[in-house]
Amino acid sequence: MGERSAGDVRTAAGAAEIGRRVLRLRTERGFTQRQLAEPAYTAAYVSTLESGKVRPSEAALRHLAERLGVSYEELTTGRDPRDAIRLRAGLTDARKALATGDAEEAAGRFQELMAEAELLGLRDERATALVGLGDCVLETGELAAARAHYEAAERLLADEPLPRRVPAIRGRAVVHFLSGELRYSCYLLENAIDELNASGLHDPNALLLLYTAAIAPYMDMGAHARAARSAELALALAPSVDDPGLIARMHRGVARTLIAEGRTAEADASLAKAQELYEQLRIHTDLAHCHWMRGYVHAQDGNLERAERELRIARDMLASKRAALYTVQVEVELADVLRRRGRTAEAEALLLPLLRRPPADGEAAGGEDSARGSAAGGPAAGGSTAGGPTAGGSTADGPTAGGPAAGGPTADGSTAGGSTADGPTAGGPAAGGPTAGGPAAGGPTAGGSTAGRGVAEGGIAEGGIAGLTAEHGAVHAGGAHRLLGLIAEERGDARTAEGHYRAALALLERTGAAGDLADLCRLLGDLLRRGGRVEAAMDAYRRGLGHRAAPGTTTLGPAPAEPPGV
Repeated sequence: MGERSAGDVRTAAGAAEIGRRVLRLRTERGFTQRQLAEPAYTAAYVSTLESGKVRPSEAALRHLAERLGVSYEELTTGRDPRDAIRLRAGLTDARKALATGDAEEAAGRFQELMAEAELLGLRDERATALVGLGDCVLETGELAAARAHYEAAERLLADEPLPRRVPAIRGRAVVHFLSGELRYSCYLLENAIDELNASGLHDPNALLLLYTAAIAPYMDMGAHARAARSAELALALAPSVDDPGLIARMHRGVARTLIAEGRTAEADASLAKAQELYEQLRIHTDLAHCHWMRGYVHAQDGNLERAERELRIARDMLASKRAALYTVQVEVELADVLRRRGRTAEAEALLLPLLRRPPADGEAAGGEDSARGSAAGGPAAGGSTAGGPTAGGSTADGPTAGGPAAGGPTADGSTAGGSTADGPTAGGPAAGGPTAGGPAAGGPTAGGSTAGRGVAEGGIAEGGIAGLTAEHGAVHAGGAHRLLGLIAEERGDARTAEGHYRAALALLERTGAAGDLADLCRLLGDLLRRGGRVEAAMDAYRRGLGHRAAPGTTTLGPAPAEPPGV
């Protein structure tokens, strides 16, 4: 249940508090009980009310408030209504600070406002501050802290209508998505969508937020038709939504489904609309993610020079905002472009610092048992590596028969689908991004390199999440392992390549990214077959076929109900 004000007239304690407040205000103004009561009430009634022995009606309280020269809200709660207005203005400023400045600075503002709202008993403002705090730490990659803030906001608003709770629900779903828990992320979003549509709470803003957030986990789970339908419904809702930030985020989500369908020109046009809105609103984090996604689109089209330029802009913008998790995800995308441009040493030097415990060169790849076992350089299939899988997966010679997995950056901060060994990684930008313009003054030029620099010199705050793990950016972590495996294969180091492929597979199996798993199994099978390990290769191919058996299917239940009239 949500909190109930101490001055709630429905409780005995609330009635007693209101009685004491009436007595104080009457005494301060020099009124007798009769003067305060007349003409509608009696002195005896006021006396009983002041002693807390009666629960006054709303009509009585409004009469007394008018006589005492205060607002109804101030009489019933003890709060000056200007306090709520002032706090709401402060929350708007804090949200603007998060969009245009430093997440840590914005978090400090939200923290102060939350404490003040708690002191004043302003529940709604306190919940809004908690969601803001969740968004701040989500940007810096502190997923556990973000989830705790969103959950606290949901608890405060437990007895409020669902649309009021949607921002917290969406935030929690994004946390689970970035943690590699794709099915649970879908579950949270679909439950909220179903409840909104089934109960007649047709709130376009809330629905647009939920449908847009659902696109990313759908894509990574291989539920491409469901993702495309979410994009269609979001587009249909857009004319009813007056928040340009939500519209821009929707365009980014729609772009991802267009990329998956190979409609890159339309995807770029959708991203251009989002970028224009973000520039007008000066929402820097989301703007950086537009650069990230456009880099992915250019890489898909083979324009690697433009892809590198866009990705470097995105990377430097995110690093300047200390958006640690998103920054290292962009670096995986950038490393793929560098590898495709023949700069494998730079790509490898960029990738290795992103993984907490990458396989060392020359580490044994494991025995002849099966594709289920672990190479010395990577975890067992059921385990997890220090870093996570790429969004994409495909064969070393090109995409699978079904084409690349629905690739591209997600609307909420992760990558989408696969790509060829010579194509871009599956991943794409997350939902949020930094300032407009070119690379930061301290960052590399478009033609330069971040090789050997890692994240530490790229502007990540001390103590931030500076690496990819199974719990932080698992899909991109797998992507990093996949790319390192390809690089190792290209230099003839099959043992290290196998270790990286197995590490990526373990991470992808944890997340349930089915299409990418099938492609990685093919990569591993080809590697084992070329090394003469035919039985192990067959095991890898069979494992991949299990994931590819029903393209586009998932373990999700029925699709959520659709809004009426859409």
